Amino acid sequence: MKKILFIALALLASASFGTVDAKKKKDKKQTAVVAPAELKNGSDSLSYAAGMSITNGLIPYLVQQQGVDTAYMADFVAGFKEAIAAANDARQKARMAGIDIASQITQRMLPGMEKEFTDTPDSILHDLFFRGFSDALLGDTATMKQEDAEELFRVKQQTNKAAKDEKLYGSNREAGRKFLAENKLKEGVITTPSGLQYKVLTKGEGAVPQRTDKVKVHYEGRLVDGTVFDASAKHGSEPASFRADQVIKGWTEALTMMPVGSKWQLYIPYELAYGERNMGNIKPYSALIFDVELVDIEK
Repeated sequence: MKKILFIALALLASASFGTVDAKKKKDKKQTAVVAPAELKNGSDSLSYAAGMSITNGLIPYLVQQQGVDTAYMADFVAGFKEAIAAANDARQKARMAGIDIASQITQRMLPGMEKEFTDTPDSILHDLFFRGFSDALLGDTATMKQEDAEELFRVKQQTNKAAKDEKLYGSNREAGRKFLAENKLKEGVITTPSGLQYKVLTKGEGAVPQRTDKVKVHYEGRLVDGTVFDASAKHGSEPASFRADQVIKGWTEALTMMPVGSKWQLYIPYELAYGERNMGNIKPYSALIFDVELVDIEK
């Protein structure tokens, strides 16, 4: 039994060494010996050095931005040489352009579209996406005309975004509406025709800014649940400075009613704030609360 085991081990070892030797021979066969470039004069040396110099940083770019595996650099060089050889061949030039556009679409545009339609009723299917792309360029309108496709895609973008926003932020919008509906009934709260609500905490006696005036203010901004998302104090002891018409609509409306020296509390519906935009800590459809003190108007 022991003798049989030794024989089996010997055969296994022999096979392993044979595989390694075969791989070495195969690798040696695949790696062709390339003679050094002949540099006979200054222009030769300059040209060679220039070509080599501009590759500095190229490999990290290919790996990080193009997803190239460095084990296949020989294939990259082969493709590079094919493109150079095709520079004056119209047909090959078109094929190379197709390869380049395919790379841009699959690595940048398509992932962006897929993300846009994530968590929506519809999704992007690769095969039909590429078929639509190809048919449009070949003028094939058997399935759909170009203008019909553009209109359908636009409508789908809008309806799917609305469905996605409702799913993700519908409760946020309703929380803001409920807060404002209850808040407007509180003592001292004034509601303007636009829906802006405000309460005068300190009545100022100074001038009232125009829309194009640059103002100085201290402020603190909160969500309706009380979370503070920004404050002038976070940016230093000096008041913030900006034009009255270069902020959200609710601020512009309030600032152009406030005398200098006033301090108001603003209750701003999402339509007068950041609307459907996602501003990080401020999610879409967020109603906002601000304490705003108008310090001065810059002349």
